[in-house]
Amino acid sequence: MSPVLSALFCLGLCLGRVIRVPEGPLSEPSLQALPSSLVPLGRPVTIRCQGPPDAELYRLEKLKSGRYFDQAEIFISAMERDQAGRYRCSYQIGMRWSPPSSQLELVATGTSPKPSLSAQPSTAVPAGVTVTLRCQSQYGFDQFALYKEGDTRPFKTPERWYRADFPIVTVTAAHSGIYRCYSFSSAYPYLWSAPSDPLKLVVTEFTEASRKLNHSIANEASTTEASRNITVLPKESDPPTGLALQHYTKGNLARICLGAVILILLVGLLAEDWHSRRKPPMMHRIRAAHRPLPPLPQTQKPQGRQDRGRPDGHNRGFRH
Repeated sequence: MSPVLSALFCLGLCLGRVIRVPEGPLSEPSLQALPSSLVPLGRPVTIRCQGPPDAELYRLEKLKSGRYFDQAEIFISAMERDQAGRYRCSYQIGMRWSPPSSQLELVATGTSPKPSLSAQPSTAVPAGVTVTLRCQSQYGFDQFALYKEGDTRPFKTPERWYRADFPIVTVTAAHSGIYRCYSFSSAYPYLWSAPSDPLKLVVTEFTEASRKLNHSIANEASTTEASRNITVLPKESDPPTGLALQHYTKGNLARICLGAVILILLVGLLAEDWHSRRKPPMMHRIRAAHRPLPPLPQTQKPQGRQDRGRPDGHNRGFRH
């Protein structure tokens, strides 16, 4: 092969490696904080940007600070207040940059004392009820956040001073878990208090066996209550005295009155039924009143002078 052809072949290979045909828009990278985006002061955290395998350059920046790092990962050995904030990243392939990642909110916790967290009506509830988790602080914070262990994002409330309520409507077994809350100021949204003491919420689902058990317990309780209401009377030779006699007399009077009312109702019903059976139906009477009478028998009339002058067709003649 001639030197000219060899040079052209090498130049083509080099241009093929440098010049790439675009294959559509680049995908968005992911950005995460490990082990969590909630970092206590003085604890380590790693911020990692993840793109495709052929990414050639990464740029990770902290918004509103003017600082950026041309690397895919940042390790913070001890979290400080000024390191809290919003981060994002992007990567480069050839001459093209990817769209920026979703923003990561890195929060420094422990900047103020912890609030308290309580549950109403209780921390152990059956499924289907509404539970309210209340986060309360002794300081004048106007923002509160509630975290459930295992979730990636918190529940936040609008501005409210000193406390916030987080209602959970129609709870299910999926709402069971460990909850913590934080308080902070809207002026410093990434500097949160220490977490509250953990609150364990237990939601019980009623199965068929538990329903039967509750039914039997309710029957037993009603039987016990009824046995408590029974008045034990003395022997037949000794009549009841005092409060026992009064209770016994009132009970008998109530039973007699109830029996009399039932008896009166039964008599009224029987009388109404007997009266309705004796009264003939109205339609039968109307039909009987309008029934036509049978025709009278016809009698033969004697022919004589008395028949003259009557307009009888048989006696009419023709005048000549």
